[in-house]
Amino acid sequence: MITAADYLKCSSFEPDAEFVDDHVEARAAGERDHNDIQKKLILMLCSVECEDYFDCVPEQRVRTTSLRFRIPDLCLLRADAPVEQVVVTPPLLCIEVLSPEDTMRRMLVRVGDFLGMGVPEVWIFDPVERLVHVCGNGRLTEQRDGSLAVPEVPIRVSIAEVFSILDRKRRTV
Repeated sequence: MITAADYLKCSSFEPDAEFVDDHVEARAAGERDHNDIQKKLILMLCSVECEDYFDCVPEQRVRTTSLRFRIPDLCLLRADAPVEQVVVTPPLLCIEVLSPEDTMRRMLVRVGDFLGMGVPEVWIFDPVERLVHVCGNGRLTEQRDGSLAVPEVPIRVSIAEVFSILDRKRRTV
């Protein structure tokens, strides 16, 4: 049990941890597929064509309530949003990539925190099933193909292009 102020002062969590209702909660550590999808999304969403609309930031602390600080894998901050060391202005979009130890039940609690603070939509990429859970407007839908529209801006993300990074040949150990 610690206070939110103590949590924010501490930067020695490895990996970074979240603060939920007066306690520190470990985040699932990403494995290769998780990290590759996160990297692919960063490359796609940090393009010149996107910068007029938003800034794509990985693993940024977001205060969803006074007692909850979440760290989405990626969040898109509106181009006109204030620069905040800990984000309190609702991002345009939060993106999560499932790790093997993540459960959808636990992930949906996180999603509820983001939606509750005013984030219009949350995407959850599942590398095993190769689908995206899209959460927003009171709905949870699954998409396996096509593209995803970033809320409020004319930017689309090809699901096949994101998951294509998993198809490259790799040495496995």
